[in-house]
Amino acid sequence: MTEPAPIPFHRPAIGDDEIRAVTEVLRSGWLTTGPRVRDFEEGFASYVHARHAVAVSSGTAALHLALIAAGVGPGDAILTSPMTFPATTEVAIYCGATPLFADVDPVTLNLDPGRVEEVLERDAVRRRIRVLLPVHYAGQPCEMEALLPIARRFGLTVIEDAAHALPAWRQMPGERPALPTPRYLDAPAPRRQWQMIGSIGDFTAFSFYATKPLTTGEGGMITCESDEAADLLKSLRLHGLSGDAWKRYTASGSWRYDVARTGYKYNLPDILAAIGLEQLRRSESLATERRRLAAMYLEVLKPLAGEHVDLPVVEPFASHAWHLFPIRVRDSAKRDGLIEHLRGRGIGTSVHFLPVHLHSFYASTYGHRRGDFPEAERAGDSLLSLPLYPGLSESDVSRVVEALATGVHEGR
Repeated sequence: MTEPAPIPFHRPAIGDDEIRAVTEVLRSGWLTTGPRVRDFEEGFASYVHARHAVAVSSGTAALHLALIAAGVGPGDAILTSPMTFPATTEVAIYCGATPLFADVDPVTLNLDPGRVEEVLERDAVRRRIRVLLPVHYAGQPCEMEALLPIARRFGLTVIEDAAHALPAWRQMPGERPALPTPRYLDAPAPRRQWQMIGSIGDFTAFSFYATKPLTTGEGGMITCESDEAADLLKSLRLHGLSGDAWKRYTASGSWRYDVARTGYKYNLPDILAAIGLEQLRRSESLATERRRLAAMYLEVLKPLAGEHVDLPVVEPFASHAWHLFPIRVRDSAKRDGLIEHLRGRGIGTSVHFLPVHLHSFYASTYGHRRGDFPEAERAGDSLLSLPLYPGLSESDVSRVVEALATGVHEGR
């Protein structure tokens, strides 16, 4: 009997349009940052309802530049979630600042607003914190309607880590003009309106890494409302040159340039922006497919829910991007065995995440230990991310769930 084809944890949704777009750039003679990047930025800003979008080389670069634009420097601190990839915290270290944590909500695994307030009310800590950095875990938006007022009360800049959250929405109190509501969202609650992630905080950082809902292979984007901040970000991403320095090689540009500040080599090339433009055109259809697959998982996993696994929950007032489908294994001692069992069946999985504060560098440098953030630690011990991406078939989902059921019933 022929073995079934492996089901990888992720497969990028790259089609003929993306290949054609890259070929056109290669033939154009302009490979680095140029007109495709400009078009990608304009299209992305329009899509997420932001005033500005600045393309960069990675989601990590997006977070780093946002912190610089927020004025974070040596001696400062940021407050974020331990349930994230270390990129979220290492960018603070790049700035000479300290990453601090608040524990997460046990259901959503997003920052718990009550825990955030507890940290900020400690005088010794509060005076150092410049930025609140929520992470929209797995694609579920954080409780921004609670976090934003807390940040404002303590004078903090809000930088959202939206590496997982495209497209994602949150119902917010009606302070801004109402946005068009996509047909897949329910009507807003009284005195609330749907607000897209990318148009809520002071800055929002997106990732276009290969596994993300929209990919350029490598890349990122920062959105913001401030004209001044956008100009600064464009300068910082390319050695401190003026924001439109790339035009110096065009017929309308000038060879003269000035470096007004030190910067970085964080620019996105046109080759990758061309992929991003095609992905952006398909974003709604790709998101619809992710929602369909997530709904299927939620339905077929019901027999295992409660006794063997806990399923992800979509919080009220939120629209989930479903970048990940993380389940929690009730008997956490069996999690690692389940991963190996699924691997043996040709099924790729992953773990999102091992809590940042328990990694050896953070534990030794900042004195963290197990017990500091118990909800994040319980999650980190039990999480298991199943394959979820456009192109995954119904039979693939059935095979994943069947293998998972066999594993939990065999006590792996």
